[in-house]
Amino acid sequence: MHPSHQDQIKRLNKIEGQIKGVRKMIEDQRYCVDILSQLKAVMAALKKVEMSVLETHLRHCVKETMESQDAMQIQEKIEEIMMLISKQRS
Repeated sequence: MHPSHQDQIKRLNKIEGQIKGVRKMIEDQRYCVDILSQLKAVMAALKKVEMSVLETHLRHCVKETMESQDAMQIQEKIEEIMMLISKQRS
């Protein structure tokens, strides 16, 4: 069973509001630096959600797999994490 990420819904709702605010800023032709500043805030908020989901994955899914001592499943989890790391570098 996968862990719940329900606690991230509140953060995602806030991010959704921030994005709508950025759209409005663009529609209103606001100053570029103000728009960029808000975009940075959105990206930082998304990064927090990402890190929280990753931490939950490591503490639950990966830990559970490691404890199972199933070599094939362990290898799959390692490959998943490596793929995530390589995507962040791209």
